[in-house]
Amino acid sequence: MPSTNSLSRDAVILFRVKTSQLQDPLGALDDWLESSPNAPCNWTGVSCGGGGGGVVALDLRSAGISGDFPADFCRISTLRNLDLSDNSLGGNLSSSSISPCSHLSSLNLSSNYFVGSLPGFPAEFLNLTILDFSFNNFSGEIPASFVNLRKLQFLSLGSNLLNGSIPEFLSNLTELTQLVLAINPFRPSPLPTSIGRLAKLEILMAPAANLEGEIPQSIGNLSSIKIFDVSQNNLVGKIPKTIGGMKNAEQIELFHNKLSGELPDSFSGLSSLLRFDASENSLTGKIPESLAALPLESFNLNDNNLEGEIPQSLALNPNLYQLKLFNNNLSGSLPEFLGMNSSLEEIDVSGNKLEGPLPRNLCYRKNLWSLVIFGNRISGTIPDSYGECSSLLYVRIQNNELSGVVPDAFWALDLDHIEFTNNRLEGSIPPSLSMAKRMSQLLISGNNFSGHLPPEICHLKELRKIDLSGNHFSGELPSCIYQLTKLLEVHMQGNRFSGEIPWRSTPCRELTQLDLSGNRLSGNIPAELGTFPVLTLLNLSNNLLSGEIPVELTKLKLNEFDVSNNQLQGRVPVGFDTKFFLHSLIGNAELCSMDDLKPLPPCSRSKPTSFLLVGILSALAFTLVVSLVWLLIKNRKFIALGCKSRQPWKITSFQRIRFSEEDVLFSLIDQNLIGSGGSGRVYRVRLKSGKIVAAKRLWEAKGLAESVFQSEMETLGNIRHVNIVRLLFSCVGQNYKVLVYDYMENGSLGDVLHGEKGGVLLDWPTRFAIAIGAAQGLAYLHHDCVPPILHRDFKSNNILLDEELRPKVADFGLAKILKQDADEDDRVMSRVVGSYGYIAPEYGYTMKVTEKSDVYSFGIVLLELVTGRRPNDASLHENTSIVKWATEVIASSSLSTEEDCCSSWDKLLDSRMEASTIEDEQVEKVLNVALLCTAELPTNRPSMRRVVELLNDRGTGTRRGFLGQSKSNDAQLTRFGIL
Repeated sequence: MPSTNSLSRDAVILFRVKTSQLQDPLGALDDWLESSPNAPCNWTGVSCGGGGGGVVALDLRSAGISGDFPADFCRISTLRNLDLSDNSLGGNLSSSSISPCSHLSSLNLSSNYFVGSLPGFPAEFLNLTILDFSFNNFSGEIPASFVNLRKLQFLSLGSNLLNGSIPEFLSNLTELTQLVLAINPFRPSPLPTSIGRLAKLEILMAPAANLEGEIPQSIGNLSSIKIFDVSQNNLVGKIPKTIGGMKNAEQIELFHNKLSGELPDSFSGLSSLLRFDASENSLTGKIPESLAALPLESFNLNDNNLEGEIPQSLALNPNLYQLKLFNNNLSGSLPEFLGMNSSLEEIDVSGNKLEGPLPRNLCYRKNLWSLVIFGNRISGTIPDSYGECSSLLYVRIQNNELSGVVPDAFWALDLDHIEFTNNRLEGSIPPSLSMAKRMSQLLISGNNFSGHLPPEICHLKELRKIDLSGNHFSGELPSCIYQLTKLLEVHMQGNRFSGEIPWRSTPCRELTQLDLSGNRLSGNIPAELGTFPVLTLLNLSNNLLSGEIPVELTKLKLNEFDVSNNQLQGRVPVGFDTKFFLHSLIGNAELCSMDDLKPLPPCSRSKPTSFLLVGILSALAFTLVVSLVWLLIKNRKFIALGCKSRQPWKITSFQRIRFSEEDVLFSLIDQNLIGSGGSGRVYRVRLKSGKIVAAKRLWEAKGLAESVFQSEMETLGNIRHVNIVRLLFSCVGQNYKVLVYDYMENGSLGDVLHGEKGGVLLDWPTRFAIAIGAAQGLAYLHHDCVPPILHRDFKSNNILLDEELRPKVADFGLAKILKQDADEDDRVMSRVVGSYGYIAPEYGYTMKVTEKSDVYSFGIVLLELVTGRRPNDASLHENTSIVKWATEVIASSSLSTEEDCCSSWDKLLDSRMEASTIEDEQVEKVLNVALLCTAELPTNRPSMRRVVELLNDRGTGTRRGFLGQSKSNDAQLTRFGIL
């Protein structure tokens, strides 16, 4: 048993640290009491050793504690293991603060908020074997003193802001078994040439570490390596033949580099290798047999320049579940027995030159869920066995030479996505299609399908896009098709459909494109089409339609409209009676124009001249509007919700969280939609682990999605602060980009103040705490990030509130990272960005972005918190902003009696706040700071660091010191830029 004196001494140290150096808002350390029996060995997180050894380990991970690094813990001489990971500790970590910890063998400070340079480690650190500084905000170089850590076995510096070079001396830490350098903005550096000296190294994680140069030949000496990941870098040259020396490797990740040359045929000795990914490079030559014959689980060589045949040995592998060889120049046929010997789940060989039949046993083990083979020369029929593949969800076999009838059982599978486009398939769609309840896309254009479209298609309630164009379908369209309310696009052109257009009832509110051209449809054009709010393409040309063009269609914001070559008659509605739409109207012998739009015949001119004049002017106005809309919409295409894309997704994880990308991608449905904004839609997603996250799917607009995505990745991907929302991971595909964050239970501050919740959740102490927290988050961006980051769209809607109403600054789609060596001109923007009511006055005419622009926006948020009013609230009267209104109320109070002064005070405060919660001095302080922040001249505004100091200032004052009748008040207001 440890001695009483030793334990008492340790208890005193622990209790002192708890009370003087740490904040414990969750009460995790409530049982650390001086009077508790057997202290401290029964305290939370404390482990004691035998033989009088005292406290040997402190495990306070995920305890919710905050403060600076509690160095006094290390004054416990028997302490060997200190784990403070996943907390809210922060500040700088200097060499002097960590020097008392030289007797530790394990130090874990990961997933906190430490900033500044990494601390140096003097030679006294003889016993340290585990050092984890990952998921913080450390910057600068890796100190040379790290070479003193001769016994170090585990070193993790991943997910920081380290921007020095990767030093060669790391290869001198020869006891290392794990080395993590991933996701840091290092200066372009090669992998240490002598990396092979780390003969005991089992894990090397260096993705997204700005590596350049060639992979060193010495990697062949990493005989103990199990995971070797240098993906997402700028490595060049050939993969060295010495890779065959990595005898114990289980996972090799080389994807997304600039590697070239042929794959070495030296893999035969890597019998433990399970996962190999060298995709997204410039590799040439054939797939070596020594690699294909390995018992791989996952084999990815997509997006290279490989040629030759796919080795038959792949089909003999009992472990293979993922095969991705798309976008190469591979030829020959798929291995005949592929899928027979393994539980194959994914296969993507699209974009090659493959030919021959589909392997019959691809789904033999009933685990295949993704079948992607488009863009080849695959021929023959779809095997009947595919109709028994109950696991199948996603099928893309377009642009091949497949023929014959699709098995009836295949149509009945509960598929999410079918794409058969541009083959030679034939037959009809059976009623069993109704079994595919989750179907979101049915794309079978360019084939020889025929027969009627079965009414059972109306059972596919999740259907978003249907393309039957270029086939031989006939008969009437099912009258129930309008019930598919989630439809985004309908393409049925180039068939033999007859009868009337069935869209005569409930509008499809999400339908954007409707193309029924080139059929035999008759009857009138339904006027109800004019009520589809987002319809931008309507093509009904080359049919047998009659009657007039409904005037309701002019309400649509169409960028493509065509009713040519029908049997329409009567006047062309004002709005379509222009040269802009002439090509859309010709071929209707009985249509006439009120505007002498040749070759259309003129209509009877029985109407008064004034009526014609009004019509002409209206038509011109409408044409102008349509032209503008067309120009705006032309390059903007919204993403149709669906979970797959032409290319598989790439996942980048920024936090330690267990997830499956399918959890997220299959949850981006309307039922989970919680918000929509200028950059995309946000969904509430529950992962299989039970964790709830928020997933933002960006709009697919040219340039917009990419800029927003890159901005959020560059900022949130590399920073961590208790008042900034955490970016967890990203999913990227060809047609979509998804960013996943912590879910904030209470939505945004704007929602709570101005939305349905109406501010009832926010008493004054909560509002004051939100003000301080938001200020700390913005100050961190301006002053602690290297280089500084400007938010550029700071507003109450971009301050999220967690379940305890703690603020998190969010939405960095417009953020800008300021280079330290940038000229002043580099800060000039090409357009005004931000949100109306929050933009600093100088921004509109100088177009210069400075930190003071964010400060102004923060001042607006403070006024919202105090007053409960929006920045441009209707109650403030026309042309009056919240700043001007508040200034006028304050200035007028200086001439008022004390009674009037109190009335002015009441006029400023949000009346929904409980009066008993309001602290006058705090309100006065916030108003003072708000007016400082919104000063007309940027030079008069404080820095955000100063704002935090002012809000935290515990100095006293009175309400009359701000609103009272005194000359000093006038001087104060003058200083604020008010008078």
